[in-house]
Amino acid sequence: MTAEYRITESRLGGEPVLVVTAPDDRVRAVLALRGATLLSWQVRSEATGRLTELTDGYRDEKELLAQDGVRAGLLAPFPNRVADARYHYDGHDHDLLPGRPGDRLIYHGFARETAFELADATTSPDSARLLLHTTAIRPGAHPGYPFAIDLTVAYTVTADELGVDVRATNVGDTTAPYATGWHPYFTLSRPIDDLTLRIPAHTLIRTDAALIPLPGEAARIPLDDRPDMDFRVPRRLGGAVIDACYADLTPGPGGRIETVLADPATGEELRVWQHSGYLHVFTGDTLARDRRAAIALEPVETTTDAFNRPDQAAALALEPGGSRAFAFGVGYAGSADAP
Repeated sequence: MTAEYRITESRLGGEPVLVVTAPDDRVRAVLALRGATLLSWQVRSEATGRLTELTDGYRDEKELLAQDGVRAGLLAPFPNRVADARYHYDGHDHDLLPGRPGDRLIYHGFARETAFELADATTSPDSARLLLHTTAIRPGAHPGYPFAIDLTVAYTVTADELGVDVRATNVGDTTAPYATGWHPYFTLSRPIDDLTLRIPAHTLIRTDAALIPLPGEAARIPLDDRPDMDFRVPRRLGGAVIDACYADLTPGPGGRIETVLADPATGEELRVWQHSGYLHVFTGDTLARDRRAAIALEPVETTTDAFNRPDQAAALALEPGGSRAFAFGVGYAGSADAP
């Protein structure tokens, strides 16, 4: 009988986790049920023959609970920031931080701290698929978000790829503003300076000092006018400091939009893919630990502060009874596989 992928239960301190292992032990992925969070993705390196960690996730329970750096967080019901933690939707004003003066910073939603359950799991000789589900987003559960959303997150693990599909269903009776994304940190060497990056984007989203996009069309600038931020042709990261959103992403021949992180020293590549949306890039310069040890390449459905932008209203609207999915993932190519 052919061996199949294995899924086992484990713990990160007191937090339940799921461990996925390939039959030949060439792949290992660890997922926390809290936030449906990827903690680790290891693939046998073509360069060394050993399992190599390709992400920089939470290392222990304390980090997972603190959420510092939002390492591999699922960003829902909004990615990135909501200006002043306030927004107006469908005739109503909402405050995500009611009663809080001074520091009004809120970002990356609250699904990343939500308890998920394993709804289903299937394995084969070639892959494992885990379906994680939560019904925790309900009116009254989170200040300023009086909407009812069911979230289902499907992780698919194969020999050289990790795919994620996030599906939201509006189980309430009013239209809800909703968007999602992913905040993984990737690395092929530490620090990231000698890695090369290719982003198939034509536009940069301009922001103010608080990283909130400028109003209207002023938020968009052609990358032809910002050569320092243009990675359409692969180039070394060097000392580039980036915390920015890229737009007008161009799909490749197969329909996937692929952002490529590569290590010229080994020929290894990571291809972060999505089918739509935007890509946020963060070089990790302000992380509490291991600054610039990894780079966040974040597929997102909408720009920062989408809840306050008329140009994002259609992308946000999730009608009662409606569902919407956003798929993304990452593939690994070793030196023997790289083109």
